[in-house]
Amino acid sequence: MVKKRKQLPDVNELVIGTVRRIYDHGAFVTLDEYNDLEAYIPLNEVSHTWFRNIREVLKVGRKNVFKVIRVNRRRMQVDVSLRRVAPSERRSKLYEWKRAQRAEKILELAAEKLGKTLDDAYREAGWKLEDFYGEIYAGFEETVLKGKEALLRAGVKEPWASILEEICKTSVKISKVKISAIFSVQCFQSDGVERIRSILTSWYDLPKKYEVETKAYVVGPPRYRVDIIALDYKTAEKVLKKIVEAMKAKAQELECSLVYERLR
Repeated sequence: MVKKRKQLPDVNELVIGTVRRIYDHGAFVTLDEYNDLEAYIPLNEVSHTWFRNIREVLKVGRKNVFKVIRVNRRRMQVDVSLRRVAPSERRSKLYEWKRAQRAEKILELAAEKLGKTLDDAYREAGWKLEDFYGEIYAGFEETVLKGKEALLRAGVKEPWASILEEICKTSVKISKVKISAIFSVQCFQSDGVERIRSILTSWYDLPKKYEVETKAYVVGPPRYRVDIIALDYKTAEKVLKKIVEAMKAKAQELECSLVYERLR
């Protein structure tokens, strides 16, 4: 079971819940990340569309993404909503949940190899990676890319670091994303070829800074294509923005024309 360090969720937090009991006035769910803490979903928080019976929407045993709407910390009571969860929030939470499950499996394997408990694995490695990288699985991805140093830098000590590095190399697959753009560059001066070359290479130091892969090639003068390959779309888009800014600035400096087109 995926763990959270805190005892109770916060208001507006997205949580994974399993429906346990259904009544006419609402239902009770257990929160998977909070040691099966029981939470209540009122009838009016089940759906934003009309339904005849609550059992048309909720099914016993089914997992859903809920949003926390009330927390009574003294009584350890939590109320949740299903209707307030946007489709994009649901997708994001499920993605986070799946990554957390993969991370926990890796921690379990490491604990077994060392003769330790899962709680030991979270304490000695998991929480340290979460503090340093924002997410345990992100720390494991960094380990695949940079080796044991990524674990040591986060405060994970031996023998945990060596065992986790070994497991990550075989268990963690790095998925990458690619975005592309077309640049039309024209310089009509006598040294136009050199000016175009200066514009097209004005951003070449950026990939090193952001740790992304780039490919640049001629489509057919004056059109040039740039591909950016990164671990996530946010980083790729950020790098593309920097490339556009660098090329536009250089084109303006050299009195050349530049038109940018983002490929979909």
